[in-house]
Amino acid sequence: MSESGLKRSLGLFDVVSLVVGTIVGADIYIAASFGAGFLGPSSIFAWIIAGLMAIIIAMCFAECSSLVPRVGGPYAYAREAFGDLTGFLVGWSLLIASWSAIAVFPLAFVAYLKYFYPAMPGWEQILIKVLFVLFLTFINYRGVKEAGKINDVLTVLKIAPIFILTIIGIVIFIIHPSHLASNFTPISPLGFGGLGSALVLIFWAYVGFELVTVPSDEIIDSKKTIPRAILLGMGIVTLFYVLTNFVILGTVPWRELASSSAPLALAGYAVMGSIGAIFLTVGALFSISGSDEAGILSSARIPYAMAGDGLLPHAFSKVHPEYGTPYVSLFVQNSITLVAAIFGTISQLIIISVFTLLFCYLLTCISVFPLKKKFDGGINLPWIVPVLGVIICVYMMTQCAVNQIIIGVVLIALGIPIFWRYATGEEIEAVKRDMFLGRGLFSRLFMFPQKALAHFLGHLYSILRKFYSRVRVYFSRS
Repeated sequence: MSESGLKRSLGLFDVVSLVVGTIVGADIYIAASFGAGFLGPSSIFAWIIAGLMAIIIAMCFAECSSLVPRVGGPYAYAREAFGDLTGFLVGWSLLIASWSAIAVFPLAFVAYLKYFYPAMPGWEQILIKVLFVLFLTFINYRGVKEAGKINDVLTVLKIAPIFILTIIGIVIFIIHPSHLASNFTPISPLGFGGLGSALVLIFWAYVGFELVTVPSDEIIDSKKTIPRAILLGMGIVTLFYVLTNFVILGTVPWRELASSSAPLALAGYAVMGSIGAIFLTVGALFSISGSDEAGILSSARIPYAMAGDGLLPHAFSKVHPEYGTPYVSLFVQNSITLVAAIFGTISQLIIISVFTLLFCYLLTCISVFPLKKKFDGGINLPWIVPVLGVIICVYMMTQCAVNQIIIGVVLIALGIPIFWRYATGEEIEAVKRDMFLGRGLFSRLFMFPQKALAHFLGHLYSILRKFYSRVRVYFSRS
């Protein structure tokens, strides 16, 4: 048992599996068409760039987790770095993003299931969504160890079809290189004007690594395990995505990919015929199930951590006496996501998720700097890594559509009255005091230009003094 009362049951393999299982899901089965629509065959470069971006941000998460190894993930990091309000807004944004993301998967599961049952009536689709969510809720309710082991199995099952497709595709390219050359010629028929838009959509396929830091109180030796798992898992995911999309783009003409909602089914058919299409569709069903199971496991710990700090109703912090799981948080979360899955659409939910995640990523990258000053014993990343993380997050946020930005800002801002409702008088006074004394994030951002100017003038004054001294010495000698 950890100090929080949660059981420490997850080892390195479980956590790496959780990283891979959370990230590799329905997104890989649809995202290839996004890139092809904006860039054509050169979208392979966007997958590489997006992967490198995700690894840089993930390294910032690894640094924060090594400095603040406690349940709550980015919420705990921002709270420790900048106070209760900033921490709450980060936790709140991650909560919105996570719940929106896991609500996508029941919709995607039904969409892929319709490959076998195209005429599925509406009431059956709703029933399947309900059963899908209930099954995964029950698994996570029974215990994190059971959920982790099932995720291990689902991770293997969902990766295997894509792995087989990739291997066969590479063999075909070796035997028939002309086929590969024809699909990659010309390499950039659409230019690179759509790179920013493509990166935003492709980046969505890499998100999810942040959730592995949330259940840190349930991870064995979390201070060492989480950073290793994040870096190892992200490396596996990036290599996996690049090779997969290399095969997809090499076997299917980019114009067909651009107009398809199931690019891996097309690639499966191109490589292995109708059997390949069925094989990849079944893989999609396992992939979706594994992603949602991993997402549910991690996301339920966010309101649990926030409630433990008194920033959400106390009921969210309750732990099951037998199974050691945050069952209230789990049931509330999955009820909300089920409603969203019934009434929402995949595109709507993804739009909500992306911007709020970028906000969370941005503040986590910024949190690295005060946390490194406050605590010792981290993995000690060079300062350029969190700086690049901040730049990447800001760039990606500016590439989002205007409506996406507006929706995201409004939803994040709704967290402020919730914080004021549940925060104690001491916490509110602490927020006011931090803002007045310049210790809070927003105060620091406001004061940054002034401090930067003061530093510049100080350096300029020092340089002028040295120059004056040298001139004075020169003339005194002459």
